[in-house]
Amino acid sequence: MEKHRELKYTELKNYCLAEELKFDDTEDLSPLKGIIGQERAVDAFDFGIMVKMKGYNIYMSGPSGTGKTTYAKMKAMEVAKDEPVPYDWCYVYNFENPERPTALRFAPGKGKEFKEDMSELVELFNSEIQKAFSSDDYDKQKNEITKVYEDKREALMKHMSDVAKENGFSVKSTNSGIYFMPMIDGNTINEEEYEKLDDETKEKINESSEQVQEKVSIIMRDIRDIDKEAKKAMDDLDYKVGMFAIGHHVNAVQEKYKEYDRVLKYINSVQEDVLDNIEEFMEDDEEAEEGLSALLPMLNKKQTEDITLKYSVNLLVDNSETKGAPVIIDFNPTYYNLVGEVEYGNEFGNLTTDFMKIKSGLLHRANGGYLIIQVHDLLSNVQAWEALRRVIKTKEITIENLREQLGVATMPTLKPEPIPVSVKVILIGSSYYYELLNEYDDDFGKFFKIRAEFDYEMNRNEENIHKLAKFVRAFSEREKTAPFDSSAVAKIVEYSSRLVERQDRLSTRFNYIAEILCEAATWASIDKSDTVTAYHVNKAVSEKENRLKMYEEKLGEMMDEGVIMIDTEGKKVGQINGLAVFDMGSYMFGNPTRITATTYLGKSGIVNIEKEAEMSGQTHNKGVQIITGYLGQTYAQDFPLSLSCRICFEQNYNGIDGDSASSTELYCILSSLSEIPINQEIAVTGSINQRGEIQAIGGVTYKIEGFFDLCKKRGLTGNQGVMIPVTNVKDLVLRDDVIGAVKEGMFHIYPVSTLDEGIEILMNTPASKVHKKVKEKLELYYKKSVGEDK
Repeated sequence: MEKHRELKYTELKNYCLAEELKFDDTEDLSPLKGIIGQERAVDAFDFGIMVKMKGYNIYMSGPSGTGKTTYAKMKAMEVAKDEPVPYDWCYVYNFENPERPTALRFAPGKGKEFKEDMSELVELFNSEIQKAFSSDDYDKQKNEITKVYEDKREALMKHMSDVAKENGFSVKSTNSGIYFMPMIDGNTINEEEYEKLDDETKEKINESSEQVQEKVSIIMRDIRDIDKEAKKAMDDLDYKVGMFAIGHHVNAVQEKYKEYDRVLKYINSVQEDVLDNIEEFMEDDEEAEEGLSALLPMLNKKQTEDITLKYSVNLLVDNSETKGAPVIIDFNPTYYNLVGEVEYGNEFGNLTTDFMKIKSGLLHRANGGYLIIQVHDLLSNVQAWEALRRVIKTKEITIENLREQLGVATMPTLKPEPIPVSVKVILIGSSYYYELLNEYDDDFGKFFKIRAEFDYEMNRNEENIHKLAKFVRAFSEREKTAPFDSSAVAKIVEYSSRLVERQDRLSTRFNYIAEILCEAATWASIDKSDTVTAYHVNKAVSEKENRLKMYEEKLGEMMDEGVIMIDTEGKKVGQINGLAVFDMGSYMFGNPTRITATTYLGKSGIVNIEKEAEMSGQTHNKGVQIITGYLGQTYAQDFPLSLSCRICFEQNYNGIDGDSASSTELYCILSSLSEIPINQEIAVTGSINQRGEIQAIGGVTYKIEGFFDLCKKRGLTGNQGVMIPVTNVKDLVLRDDVIGAVKEGMFHIYPVSTLDEGIEILMNTPASKVHKKVKEKLELYYKKSVGEDK
């Protein structure tokens, strides 16, 4: 049996040497501008942001911390600064339909000017109208009109009195009307006297009354006409005086905004409404006003505000200070934050609203520019996605009450006129959310035609190492830390490779790297060091791990105490040390686990105890089925399998998934069938296919370190080690203490490509002999099952 290959210590990590970096510290470098290692995503984003046609919104996918938000903001602002500043938008009172406020569009900055101009104009309405209507000239004209029509009315009233008198009646005027009283001998009689008259006299009076009524009705009609003429004359006077008072001020505002047809129409409506309600601007009777104020001061204030409220301007979007197109980034895209809302006030226990309570949303403020939001935040808020997709689809923003959207009865509300929108939406999220939206929303692909997919890793080459060093320089400058020397940067490069578990790759999750930079700089500050060195980086990494490794240490203590049973010496039949990885979110570690197999005559085949206990995932179940396939292919060509086998991950109470232990389980089964023991000093990881080939798995670095830590704690014997798939060698980024142990021959790492290689390492027996014993056992089981062994 030939000796199998062991990895050399030089193969366990891709070192970065400080002298290879060609600088003393990061002060020798210029800060990084841009993003590293995302060429495909950058090309996609840069193209998408330049396309202005419908549907070319952008979805940026990839792991967190890869710089998606940073790049989106940087590039959007770069493009936006050369684009035109978008319009201002205002809501104003709709005199034709008050429940549907009118939206007015202005050039940038003009909306703010219009609001101020209208405010000044309303103040002029108050002062100029009161001034005009309190003038002597107005009083003179008013008195003249009053006298003319009073004279006409008095003449008609005298004529009516004469007609009544000629027919034996006098005229009596009261607040409730005009009455005709009968006269006897020139004297007016009352009701009591009337009742004493004889019937003949009464009859004559009644006949005369009918004649009077007929004649007087004509006169009364003339009086009513006179009253109407008088009112019209007074209204015409008020209109003329009012127009004289405010007309030239209104004209001045109209002249300023003559290029805006809808604005001119609105100003005309304001002028007509003011003139139609001119009495609202006249000075009230001071005594009456004081009495009302004393009784209901809040009501009086409200009435004063109501007079001019409908002439106010709600400046919804103000771009007077905006340079270029807007770039809006938000992390709370609720329904109302996106499309705006109509707020309510509480007045005397009643909810009220008006067009001045309309509030803008993110889409209003981003109109004409770019809106950057996180898809997780969007989908976490009720109806937020529906609101966004509706705006993209209709290209207009409609402010509606969410309760109406949900079909819930609500109080009456305003329905502001929709505002046309042109905005490029940039969604940032994971690939999971992209696939979810693509699956469940038929329009998603039409709305987001550009996908910029960010990678979690990049090639480890000289160019990217240099860019990473410049990233460190940019961090140091931004955070005002001590510079990082070349040894510190070299350790950052190695740490970056460890994050992705690849010797030939670097991580693009710069948030994790930035955390280590921050903590390393802090340790350097504590040491009062002028530069951050490799020592400080190593300190930052070890201290960070120490803060997070309590659970790992608890498991280690239970192994030391024998609570969790793991053998690291001797040989056992049907027992092997597997390796698992625990992912604690921001911290991962490897841990050995005992796997056992029992085999016996039967028809059950291979039974996964974890599956039977409903503690096994689908991928692990698949691995068990692959083992069955291998056993059948290898040993059941001449007779069927008559085997019952139980596989168990001992003391596993949290469930298990993944197929990285499938080869480990198969070694254990073969040991049980062949009755050849497995060396407990070697732990195993690796998945297997039906042809007996060992396949790559994840977390290999952590798995090796987990078993190494246990062996080191118990004492390294020089025979301990781990067996891994040969295809995982490039993924090794081991700690220096593990590499040191391998260099000294105290720990071993065996790369294997086939099951047979692993058999010989674990059982110290030629694979052919193991296969022969397994086949003999299975053949014996078969013969016993059919009674041929007798």
